[in-house]
Formats: sequence, structure tokens, C-alpha cells
Amino acid sequence: MNVLVTGGLGFIGSHTCVELLNANYDVVIIDNLSNSSIDVLEKLEKITSKRPKFYEIDACNKEQVEKVFKENKIDAVIHFAGYKAVGESVSEPLKYYRNNLDSTLTLLEVMKEYSCHNFVFSSSATVYGSPKELPIKEDFPLSTTNPYGTTKLMIERILADVSKADNDLSIIVLRYFNPIGAHKSGLLGENPKGIPNNLMPYIVRVATKELEILSVFGNDYNTKDGTGVRDYIHVVDLAKGHLKALEKSTNFKGIEYYNLGTGTGYSVLDLVKTFEKVNNIKVPYKIVDRRPGDIDACYADPTKAYKELGFKAELDIEDMCRDSYNFIIKNKSN
Repeated sequence: MNVLVTGGLGFIGSHTCVELLNANYDVVIIDNLSNSSIDVLEKLEKITSKRPKFYEIDACNKEQVEKVFKENKIDAVIHFAGYKAVGESVSEPLKYYRNNLDSTLTLLEVMKEYSCHNFVFSSSATVYGSPKELPIKEDFPLSTTNPYGTTKLMIERILADVSKADNDLSIIVLRYFNPIGAHKSGLLGENPKGIPNNLMPYIVRVATKELEILSVFGNDYNTKDGTGVRDYIHVVDLAKGHLKALEKSTNFKGIEYYNLGTGTGYSVLDLVKTFEKVNNIKVPYKIVDRRPGDIDACYADPTKAYKELGFKAELDIEDMCRDSYNFIIKNKSN
């Protein structure tokens, strides 16, 4: 089975490619390298002893995407190619609407032309907005608090409409919670360009003294220690969830939605203290003002994914902290 992975050299995309290759899928990657590195291709080969076919193209460019479908019999698409920084989406909304919507529309149009019916979409728990209760279930009301989240919700609505119009389509929407961690080899992990937008890469850079101190945004939330609580999931578990979704997509028609999380919420300080403990290193931090739009707590009810996909996260918070640090240490010495 030929699987096209857009954004396949990025953080979640590359880990998913490892799982696909190890499960003997044929993988074709497209990536424009805007937030990833060509070196990842070599690392995928090193880990799996297989080299996926790679095209350096933009998923928004219909002519280039058509070329990929023309040269390869694509059976399914897993779509990761999207901008994902919440803060940047607030300051540059047009960039996010243009890229995230265009890339999806282009893929769906080309899939239709080439009779490719299986689509797995990388969505986000941001589509739940500020949930009224916890844990979060898939049938909760949907709303957003930033342009990034709005692009995900808009795409979900487009996919629902497209699914109604085409009875051959099989669409799985995966709503991620907070992916962290890295591949245990230390070859793949999260190393964003510039100042990190997400908590774990920031913790790691403070631990390695690249950054001086971690800013913890608020300690007056309605949580056990006053800091925000999130559902952190190991990126390798998340990647395995995509294989389960792909399997599901081959034997049903329509559209389904699944939370990918652990069902457990950890606070910012839980994460910092666990990181310090497992890596035997200090992470200095200071409490600063809350960020607008941040909520007290957010964690998944993962029951539906377990019952219908057979998916359950297996790696814990210590694995996530250990693997994140291991990746950076190994890559600093290279």
C-alpha cells in the first residue's frame, strides 16, 4: 500500500513515517522544508533500513502534487503539512489560512482526480476551545480561540462536507492533545527553528543553557499547583495512532473523529519536575503573567480511540522527558 505523507519530515510526520516503514507500507513524502530538515530523510533510512521516496514540494502547489500522484499509485494520504504555532497564527493569520486551507483543498482535489479515497487528517484538541467539562469527548461542542485552531476546525467542516458529497471517501480526523518526546534512537525529535513555541522544546533549551530561564505563564489557574494542565502524549504513541487510523480507513466509508491523548493531565510544574528528576538536571523557571486565551486544563477521554481503533498510549511522562532530552544531547554532540 502506497501512503503519501505530507509534511513527512516534520516532528510528528517523521515519527509516523518510521512506524509506516516498519509496518512495510510504501511511503512517499512531500515536504517544503519550511519547518523541517532534509537530514531527516537519512535518519529515517538509518532507523528503518528503508528510504522513502521524497519530493521537495509545497502541498499547496496543485501542479506539483499532481506530478506526485501521476508518478506513484497513491492509495492513502496522511496530511501533516500545516503551520502550527498558535502565537504566530495570531500575528500572521493570513499565512495560516492560506497554507493550512490551501494545502488540504489541493490534496482533496487531486485525490478525487486520481481516485484515492483514504484520508487521515492531523487535527488538534484546539477545536474544543475552552471545554465546559473534563475529560474531553469527541462529541463536545467545537469552538476556537486562535486562527491556528480555526484553520483546523474549518478543515474539519470541509472534510465533513466532502465526505457527504462523495460516498467513496474514508476520512479519519485525529485530534491530538500535546505531543512531546522523541524516538528512542535519539535520531528524531522536536528541534524547532528559532525560539520554541511549545513547552518541552523550551524546557530542553533551558536545561542545555541555550536559554536562560523558563517562563511559566501563570500560577493562579484552578489546578492543583496553579499552573496549566495538559494531556501530554509521546510522539511515538501518537505515530502509532496514525497506523491504527490508516487501518480503519481501509474498511469503512464516511468520516470519523478520534482524540489521541493519554487521558491524564499533567501541570507545567509536573513536567518540569519530572524532567529534572529523570535527567538529573536543573531547569530554572520564573512565574510570569498568563497568556491570553490559555485555559486551566485540557485532557482527553481516549475511550473511543481504544474501542474503535484499538489505540492506547503506552509511554509515560518519564519516557517523554527522558527521550526529549536524549534527542537534544545526542544531536548537540553530532
